[in-house]
Amino acid sequence: MTPLVAKLGGSTAGHGEMQLWLNAFVTATFPIIVVPGGGPFADQVRSSQTKLGYSDAAAHEMAILAMDQLGIAMAERHERMQPVRTLDDMRQTLRRGLVPVWLPSLMAIGRGDIPVGWDVTSDSLSAWLAREIGATGLLLVKQTDEYDTFDRVDALAAAGIVDNMLPRMLDPSITLHIAGPALARSLTLPLATAPGRVMIHDRQAETAEAP
Repeated sequence: MTPLVAKLGGSTAGHGEMQLWLNAFVTATFPIIVVPGGGPFADQVRSSQTKLGYSDAAAHEMAILAMDQLGIAMAERHERMQPVRTLDDMRQTLRRGLVPVWLPSLMAIGRGDIPVGWDVTSDSLSAWLAREIGATGLLLVKQTDEYDTFDRVDALAAAGIVDNMLPRMLDPSITLHIAGPALARSLTLPLATAPGRVMIHDRQAETAEAP
């Protein structure tokens, strides 16, 4: 069984929902890899860019490093969580029955197939990782329930709920789930299936509509 890639948004940092999701992930009856957002560390990169005058390319690398920082903090929240930096680390951690928390800087910085700039966030990077490992499912956890009024990936991007690059970087073979704080408070544990609302990918729709 391929792991579910679960991106836990940095916006959950400082909210009780972050711990609720982490508690759920460690109970999962299926393999799961957690991808952290950048949270307050990425916010600091944004706020410092104008003051220090560094480029979007530099900010891109710094924002990925911010994901590393929040990932380290998340992994400390439960003994079954283990920070990982490589695919081999992920495989070994999963074999040990633990939950990998991906620190993306080693794999993602300098990759030619990852666009550079603020249009790429942990949303797109989690989709990139899901494609890299051949995952069939991706869960994006947000600190908002506004996603519930949408059913398409492009509409989520247009509304600013996911980043602008996600529709392009999400492989159409991967099922996208979106979840928010309301669902975090009503999860049934142990987690037996990927939670959240399933979204239609534009390329999936085009394939289905083709004669």
